[in-house]
Amino acid sequence: MVLTGRTGLIALLCALPIALSPAPAVTFAVLAALLAIAVAVDVALAGSPRSLRLTRSGSTSARLGQPVTAELTVENGGRSRFRGVVRDAWAPSACALPRTHPVNLTAGQQIELATALQPVRRGDQKSALVTARSVGPLGLAGRQGSHRVPWQVRILPPFLSRKHLPSRLARLRELEGMTPVLIRGQGTEFDSLREYVVGDDVRSIDWRATARRADVVVRTWRPERDRRVLIVLDTGRTSAGRVGVDPTAQDPGGWPRLDWSMDAALLLAALAARAGDHVDFLAHDRDTRAAVVNASRSELLAHLVAAMAPLEPALVESDARAMVAAVQRRVRRQALVVILTDLNASAIDEGLLSVLPRLTSKHRVIVASVADPRVEKLAAGRADAVEVYDAAAAERSRNDRRAVASVLRGMGVDVVDAPPEELAPDLADHYLAMKAAGRL
Repeated sequence: MVLTGRTGLIALLCALPIALSPAPAVTFAVLAALLAIAVAVDVALAGSPRSLRLTRSGSTSARLGQPVTAELTVENGGRSRFRGVVRDAWAPSACALPRTHPVNLTAGQQIELATALQPVRRGDQKSALVTARSVGPLGLAGRQGSHRVPWQVRILPPFLSRKHLPSRLARLRELEGMTPVLIRGQGTEFDSLREYVVGDDVRSIDWRATARRADVVVRTWRPERDRRVLIVLDTGRTSAGRVGVDPTAQDPGGWPRLDWSMDAALLLAALAARAGDHVDFLAHDRDTRAAVVNASRSELLAHLVAAMAPLEPALVESDARAMVAAVQRRVRRQALVVILTDLNASAIDEGLLSVLPRLTSKHRVIVASVADPRVEKLAAGRADAVEVYDAAAAERSRNDRRAVASVLRGMGVDVVDAPPEELAPDLADHYLAMKAAGRL
């Protein structure tokens, strides 16, 4: 049973006749009894929340930053009218509006209630209890009950770096010779023959084909295809740090490193798939958290965003030895292994450095990391003593990252260290440069 504000107001008004009555005790007892009887009658006449039949429908997935609607169908299966409110509860990060829905249903009537969700976190958003509160015809009291109507909406990574894809695909087409250029196409894989035009490299002339035809013929080349690319996402403790500015403008503290790394991984995967390479994905800290293997090029991005959506940083130190072992189990022949992690000096020294030679001996390895732009700002501060100390700490942090990057390069590892918004395009450009140089 629930009481409304009207009951409290009536009880407050009853204080006046009690105060003016010559027999306050008797007046209080009579008015209290009358109010109790009215409340009991109102509760008896209120519709039963248990008689409601609730079903759900609507979208089951959406990208972070996009609104999604959760629909709830409410049917009055009782014999009396149901007049009141229904609250469709979700987690606070779902930002569900409106919080309550007014309903007025006769027996057998149904209505659809739409709750707009604007999630601010990636992952699985699960519905909580649906609470229904009915009020009697007098508006004094009513009944309340909760129903469990499970529903889940998976919030996918937003893939904000998609805007960089068209320009990188244009560069890829140029490398493959699909766009006419006056220079010899890069790469080592033979593509086709065409007639010589002024400006072509004479070293590309195919003299045997020229001898069979009346025109001079040149060879065209393209970067190698069908290479294996394995993207490894470090989900350990260093991926939990927030850097940059949240692109969804919901959290001034920025995105976690993990989300920036996901964005870079999606752009690289889309580009590599268009280039004809086979892309696999692995998320690992101490154990493998997610994996996408042997996905078709047309379904690769869908599988990747579905695998990335529920990932959260694990507040444990990543096991580099187990990560490398997982990589070696999945790729037998030579491949490009891209490790998205943080260039944290202590974590790299104690973990990755000792096991990287097992990868570099057989595979091409890229280590990509998100740099914190706040360190650059702190390093420039000189206004007072506090800023000077902050600048010294920032400079030491930058020097540590440069030292780690230098050691990795000395081991034959390519390093891409860029601010959050630039990591995805820089990693894509590095991949294209390796394609152009025939290093894959």
